[in-house]
Amino acid sequence: MSPLLGFLVFIVFLTASLVVYLTKQFQLENSNYSNFKKMTNTNTNTNTKVKTIEKEKVVAETLNGRFAMIGLIAAMGAYLTTGQIIPGFV
Repeated sequence: MSPLLGFLVFIVFLTASLVVYLTKQFQLENSNYSNFKKMTNTNTNTNTKVKTIEKEKVVAETLNGRFAMIGLIAAMGAYLTTGQIIPGFV
């Protein structure tokens, strides 16, 4: 097996395990999160407003943030190894 093929197999394995881990984490967060979590406005007014946060939005924002961090790490890795943000793109 060539070193490049071994490296590619390692990257695919690492990506697959990351996807499995994140899937389990999101399932755990969904089971723990309550539909009726509320945020209250802390103003001293007599009219207090109560906002409800939908579970899907919280999960979507968490997923978006985690994938953004993975993208930043991938961009740093590409820059460190090739000197380009997008390798091969002129």
